[in-house]
Amino acid sequence: MKTRTRALVGTLVGIGLLGGATGLTVAQADPTAQQAPKPSAVVAQQPVLSADAAIKAAQAALDAAEAKGQHVTVSVVDRAGNERVQLTGDGAGPQSFDSAERKAYTAVAWGKATSELSKQAGGQGATLRDIPNTLFLAGGVPVSAGTPIAGIGVAGAPSGDLDEEFAKAGLQAIQADLR
Repeated sequence: MKTRTRALVGTLVGIGLLGGATGLTVAQADPTAQQAPKPSAVVAQQPVLSADAAIKAAQAALDAAEAKGQHVTVSVVDRAGNERVQLTGDGAGPQSFDSAERKAYTAVAWGKATSELSKQAGGQGATLRDIPNTLFLAGGVPVSAGTPIAGIGVAGAPSGDLDEEFAKAGLQAIQADLR
């Protein structure tokens, strides 16, 4: 053997011995082995409404409104108030976009229908109405899975009672899947 070949073989043998002694050999590495994540006291997991469920709820609410000849916008927001889905019916007024999202946000933030919250929001001085991005008009309902996980807001019908009826139709479309 030439000197260069002996040096290379010696180096490889040395690396093999060192690796074997320290447990770092390639033969021991299992690329298919995956470590399960360890539970953490600092990471919270929360249920979320899937995109499919949000779409299903929004479409059911819009369908209920259209069946009664109403032109509305439906918004579904997640627990943090971020909009997941917005469907706007033909002929819905421009004010309905923001109103539907704010109703959905208000419903999930307090875990109550906005019609209930509207009754509590009156009074003198600072009230719940002063909180940014909220709207205390009927038409928003929370989606709960033990805790509020989303909100459905409908705006554009001539009354909040109708908006809420349509929002509840959206909730009813996914209610069985929440259990």
